[in-house]
Amino acid sequence: MSKNSNSLVAFIIGAGVGAALGILFAPEAGSNTRDKLSFKLSKYKKELEGLIDDLMEGKETHLNEAKTEGKRVISEAKNKAENLLSDVNKLIDQINQGNN
Repeated sequence: MSKNSNSLVAFIIGAGVGAALGILFAPEAGSNTRDKLSFKLSKYKKELEGLIDDLMEGKETHLNEAKTEGKRVISEAKNKAENLLSDVNKLIDQINQGNN
């Protein structure tokens, strides 16, 4: 199960990075591309913050083994989400600097 969840998280992160790169290299005007990317990244940032909040709250389970595994998965997902959020913030900052 952990391999599946790791694969899913890696796929989601890869899809997000791929989408961002696709937008950056799209044949549109730079300002339009930056505006679209900034909007989408802001949206993803809010979703990631919500995910992190949900992960932090957590849910109690009745089995110790399931609880331990859940905490490990949550911790890994939280770390990956925080890293992705950091990357999103850096991209937003770069976009905003490009608009000035």
